[in-house]
Amino acid sequence: MVFMNRILLVFSAIFFDPRKLINKFKALPIYFSNIYHYGKGIKKDALSLEFWKLRFYTYDRFSNAGSVSGAYFFQDIWAAKKVYESKVNLHVDVGSRIDGFVAHLLTFCNVEYIDIRPMNSPFGNLVFKEGSILSLPYEENSIESLSCLHVIEHIGLGRYGDEVDPLGHVKSAQELARVLKPGGKLYIGTPVGKQSLFFDAHRVFNVETVEKMFESLVLQEFAFVDDIADKIIDSPEKEYANSCRFGCGLFVFTKKDENRSL
Repeated sequence: MVFMNRILLVFSAIFFDPRKLINKFKALPIYFSNIYHYGKGIKKDALSLEFWKLRFYTYDRFSNAGSVSGAYFFQDIWAAKKVYESKVNLHVDVGSRIDGFVAHLLTFCNVEYIDIRPMNSPFGNLVFKEGSILSLPYEENSIESLSCLHVIEHIGLGRYGDEVDPLGHVKSAQELARVLKPGGKLYIGTPVGKQSLFFDAHRVFNVETVEKMFESLVLQEFAFVDDIADKIIDSPEKEYANSCRFGCGLFVFTKKDENRSL
């Protein structure tokens, strides 16, 4: 069963998801029936059917209403809550989801967003800066609130236009640590489980690897979303996190301020 699921995953990534195709075939007779009954029931104030404006979305009935699960869902909520509770006015993010985490932040603070690919922002409190995580456009020790969610595992694989570098994840971690201000917070989300490379998609790290990548910083908090992906686990056992196939590690790091105790 596990083997078949992996075959399905690979096939869907390269070609199409067979499950969606099955749902479309199931929906097709319902679609034509709906067209017939709508046309038959048209009254004076109803909008008429036009052939060139017909669409086919009846298969949506076989999908769930929505999802309140999955690693990205919990990761974005977790990180946004952390930033909100910190009460910062400006937050800097590197490459995280615009339509998830960053959208949450825009409701309560200003965001500067860094990505190697271009983007236009229609919001005054979202400032885009094109740049690389390997060479961030900031001075050393300058950012008080910084995040990078599900990004470092991709760096150096060439997937997003970056150069291929087997140590890209290490170098990106060093650059994030460089710009973090003493006493500031760095929020990291990345795949955690049985350590592996899935080229050119992503890497999966064990907890110790992430800690070593950010060894110049102080780990303040570690949370986890496991393979089931239905909740956030606070302070999980490292052994459990490392045993998962594709969990989501959530880390809060800070840079030690030599002028005061943490």
